[in-house]
Amino acid sequence: MTSVRLRVAALALFLFILTSCGETYRPVATPVIPNPPNPAFSHSILVINGNGANNPGSSTTIDVSGDSAVSQSALGLMPVHAVLLPAQSVAYVADSLDDTVSEFFLTLATPVKTITLPSSAACSPIPCMNPVFLATTESASVYVASLGDGTENAALHVAKGGGGTVSVISTANAVVTTTIPVGISPAGMAETPNAQRLYVANAGNGAGNGSVTSIDPIDLLVNPPIREASGGDAVWLSPVAVTARSDSARVYVLDAGEGTVTAVDTYGDVVVGRVSVGAGANFMLYDPKSDRLYVSNPVSNRVEILDASTDALSALVAPAPVSHPLSLAVLPDGSRFYVSGISVSGGVATSRLLVFNAADGSLKKRIALTSVKQTCASTPFELYTAAAADSSRVYVGNCDAGNTAIIQTSNDTLLLNLAAPVSAQPPPENGGAPPPQNPVFVLAGP
Repeated sequence: MTSVRLRVAALALFLFILTSCGETYRPVATPVIPNPPNPAFSHSILVINGNGANNPGSSTTIDVSGDSAVSQSALGLMPVHAVLLPAQSVAYVADSLDDTVSEFFLTLATPVKTITLPSSAACSPIPCMNPVFLATTESASVYVASLGDGTENAALHVAKGGGGTVSVISTANAVVTTTIPVGISPAGMAETPNAQRLYVANAGNGAGNGSVTSIDPIDLLVNPPIREASGGDAVWLSPVAVTARSDSARVYVLDAGEGTVTAVDTYGDVVVGRVSVGAGANFMLYDPKSDRLYVSNPVSNRVEILDASTDALSALVAPAPVSHPLSLAVLPDGSRFYVSGISVSGGVATSRLLVFNAADGSLKKRIALTSVKQTCASTPFELYTAAAADSSRVYVGNCDAGNTAIIQTSNDTLLLNLAAPVSAQPPPENGGAPPPQNPVFVLAGP
């Protein structure tokens, strides 16, 4: 009997020990907390969408890391161009058909502030200003180039040989503080990084009366005309683009009519260099990483690469021909550049993106985009290209297709076509869905 009691007591003690071990000494799982995301790698892309002449356009903000739209804002009629305040997420968009500029934060759909450009109360029909381009390198002011001066319909104004204007918006209170007369049909504008000069490329109205206006952003006065080094005022046929070098010492003017790129010393507004890039060249981009200028020419189907470190503007490499190049983007890391091109047959626009190695200009890859009915032939930026700040993505706003192509640069493949917001246009067929809006401009955020 005693032995039985001892065996029962031993079994009870054994079970107690097992139970105790299970409760007191079971392993403790220590959670592994991942490192928080680095804000330096959070980047965005802004796409501006048109919605026909009678309906408000929109913006789409794309999260680079998520390959998705994170915000969409309602804009004015026919938005055409945008700019961001330096190192900030505040966007300004030129609404060309209702004489306004929209202001909003990239990641917030609302509120959208509407800034009205000055015009005569008797001016009808609008647009009387017709804003087409924005620029700034400072946080206090945004500059708006418009075709008109606010006194009559802008199209009639240009046809009669009237000059355009640059309006100055105070970012502190979102109002126009000054309007400055410039040349006929301003088409491009650039402020030097040190905010000491603002240049406007005025394309003219086809009569060879183009010009370049130099403005002092400090006192907002127009400077004397740019002069040739040999004396006399510089002559321009149809300048369409201007860009500033990163050291603010030079600006470069692309004249589509003359087919030239001209280097201007910003200290004295004197021409110090000029090279030929072929008549019809209409897009120019400065790459601060390599100190190069990239110029595309849809007439000659070429891209020129110029050395901007000297005033000789020597050609560096000769990339392969590109069928009707429309725009280009350079990766911020300097490794590659991407050229969007289009070919049209039977009213169908076939778009593509060509990838080039920046070191030697060799063609790396061709990326097919879409083949759709061409509806944006008259749009300045039918296929606009931009690169993300972290070099991980390239974006192509496809106006004809109503989407933005997202290219993954690690293997240069098309990830997806992100559709633009639904438009106010009728469905192409009974019972169908309305078509998307039309991307007309793409801008890389910080």
